[in-house]
Amino acid sequence: MKLVVLDGYALNPGDLSWESVEALARLEVHERTTPELVAERVGEAELVMTNKTPLPSEVLRRLPKLRYIGVLATGYDVVDIAAARERGITVTNIPTYGTASVAQFVFALLLELCHQVKLHSDAVRAGEWSRSPDWSFWRSPLVELAGKTMGIVGFGRIGRQTARIADALGMRVIAHDAVTANPPPYPDFRWVSLGDVLATADVVSLHCPLTTDTRGLMDARRLGSMQSTAFLINTSRGPLVVDQDLADALNAGRLAGAGLDVLSVEPPLENNPLLGARNCLVTPHIAWATREARARLLELAIANLAAFLDGRPQNVVG
Repeated sequence: MKLVVLDGYALNPGDLSWESVEALARLEVHERTTPELVAERVGEAELVMTNKTPLPSEVLRRLPKLRYIGVLATGYDVVDIAAARERGITVTNIPTYGTASVAQFVFALLLELCHQVKLHSDAVRAGEWSRSPDWSFWRSPLVELAGKTMGIVGFGRIGRQTARIADALGMRVIAHDAVTANPPPYPDFRWVSLGDVLATADVVSLHCPLTTDTRGLMDARRLGSMQSTAFLINTSRGPLVVDQDLADALNAGRLAGAGLDVLSVEPPLENNPLLGARNCLVTPHIAWATREARARLLELAIANLAAFLDGRPQNVVG
């Protein structure tokens, strides 16, 4: 069987090996594929892997031999699941691979907001410390996290790992989730409403999926209910946040800062208001992309493919 990888560069820019995949199928890897080239590149192939390259119904109709789509991510909205089901195409995803890496990145963003490490490092390299009349100086307020409240919206695997780190730093953890089972054993942990998270947390970290209910979750009204000293962290899905509303809140000083690894449109338009917003960190959707996490993702993708070829598909979606 032939397997076409449509956008292999995102998963493997060259530091991983496709060798184990080649043992399962005749492999053709494209670093990137534009939407108009998908049908041509897949052609008569029975197997496809995609990370972010869309496979809508109109493309699937042009691929009569396609029997399997392996999504190289947890989210699978790039595939028209209903159309795939109608055509008897099995779609799998990778339910978990980057839990530790994404939770770690939450605190990379948060600690930068608290200490502005790059700002101070740049000041030292520019000679400001050498010229300083004092033995110590700082260019921004410095924030200690111990004793503050971490509010987590969405308490799945990543949300819980984020909570573990917050607890280790001496933070109080509160969480909002549709499922309130298996509460963690942290001192003063509480399940609370979304409104209570926003009103009382010093840090709000988003870890919920993108649905019709959560799209635009953090709009002007909800951002306005947060404390002006609070930080917002989003390593989940960009459209959870209304870009302009967050930029307005930051620029007006109604929010202390934000750390964003995701935006509503990726890559962002040059006029995205968050790119120039006050005290707003924006990184290019890299929380998932440690080599360790990508290696796990590839291993799980191979396992999904092997299971399908063996007639016992796993991690099937839709």
